[in-house]
Amino acid sequence: MAYDDLFERLSRSKFRSGFRLNTKDARYLQSKGLARVLLHGREFLMDRLAPAYPLNDGSQTPMRGHPVFVAQHATGICCRGCLQKHHSIEQGRELTESEVKHLVLVLGEWLKRQPIPEPEKEKQLSLL
Repeated sequence: MAYDDLFERLSRSKFRSGFRLNTKDARYLQSKGLARVLLHGREFLMDRLAPAYPLNDGSQTPMRGHPVFVAQHATGICCRGCLQKHHSIEQGRELTESEVKHLVLVLGEWLKRQPIPEPEKEKQLSLL
């Protein structure tokens, strides 16, 4: 697959490989669908990463609250420094349309590869 090399490199990072979707994010992804979630991701990228000098660069991407935020941290698409380190996209210039499309595809591939988390035990017990 086209992203296997990237995901192999990222898997060697204890930080990057530690990210997983929680139950809430997985449910959100399932309810909205991948296409809609990736539209949100594109908007996040355009607002927070596409400018040459993003506002609050290095801390502009929350760690949780949306499946795309988790995917951004897992794939090194969270700040311009990580884009340079993991995707060879230099800092100090706006992202091109082609780069944005590529990054959205990487986020989508990561999201597709995520296992669906087991429901919390309390919720399972309440159904019995």
